[in-house]
Amino acid sequence: MKMKLVENVVRSFRVAKVFRENTDKINSIDFSPNGETLISCSEDDQIVIYDCEKGTQVRTVNSKKYGVDLIHFTHAKNTAIHSSTKIDDTIRYLSLHDNKYIRYFPGHTKKVVSLCLSPVEDTFLSGSMDKTLRLWDLRSPNCQGLMHLSGRPVAAYDPEGLIFAAGVNSECVKLYDLRSFDKGPFVTFKLTQEKECDWTGLKFSRDGKTILISTNGSIIRLIDAFHGTPLQTFTGHLNNKGIPIEASFSPDSQFIFSGSTDGRIHVWNADTGYKVCVLNADHPGPVQCVQFNPKYMMLASACTNMA
Repeated sequence: MKMKLVENVVRSFRVAKVFRENTDKINSIDFSPNGETLISCSEDDQIVIYDCEKGTQVRTVNSKKYGVDLIHFTHAKNTAIHSSTKIDDTIRYLSLHDNKYIRYFPGHTKKVVSLCLSPVEDTFLSGSMDKTLRLWDLRSPNCQGLMHLSGRPVAAYDPEGLIFAAGVNSECVKLYDLRSFDKGPFVTFKLTQEKECDWTGLKFSRDGKTILISTNGSIIRLIDAFHGTPLQTFTGHLNNKGIPIEASFSPDSQFIFSGSTDGRIHVWNADTGYKVCVLNADHPGPVQCVQFNPKYMMLASACTNMA
């Protein structure tokens, strides 16, 4: 039985379970493409894997040596990539069932702030404070492509995995064709430069029509993916700590979810821009991570706790 995601269903969301496995804030979460598992990483250097169907914690993996951020499942079962918070800025490819590293991806010289996996193949993109974007293949430790940019980058693949978007300097979005990205962007959208905050994340909607821009301030932007036209600005959530708060689409591209430093989840209608509701999530701290399960009627949010 398929349920349709409509406003009164969104308003009826309640916390089903809270996990308190972490001693420090959870900085990144990711659902597997089949929606069956959720992975999180935290500033306490722990990676925790959850079973979404059973609502249980499956496993904890420690990354004490390198630290862990920006974790993503890869297409292979039981594997993930993540950026590091200690020693260096190498990206690491991890086998989760035996906690062994399969491969290292060195190259960035400053903190990696953007990491995204292709939806269709074993390639991924990374963006760093060293003002570069790098394109990688999971099978090779060598960078497959390098772009020098004028500022801090954020990046995302489109749902078909044919193009990627790079947000640069919190003011322009450049679209690249993956087959010829070395020729430079095929289109650049210039937006008004953010005054109060920085762009910290980009996401395409599942239908490929819009791009959501997250920030470390109390503002989220939605733009048209084809023309770069500003469509909506979502506000009303709090971010008075300058942290990168994640904003996410529902799988049907109709709703936008965001965390807030007051521990609640704010929800807007993507088409109208109206606030649908604010969900009380019983989070004692700022909610940095919010994602909707790609297959099930389930939302995950995280501060130090996972809800």
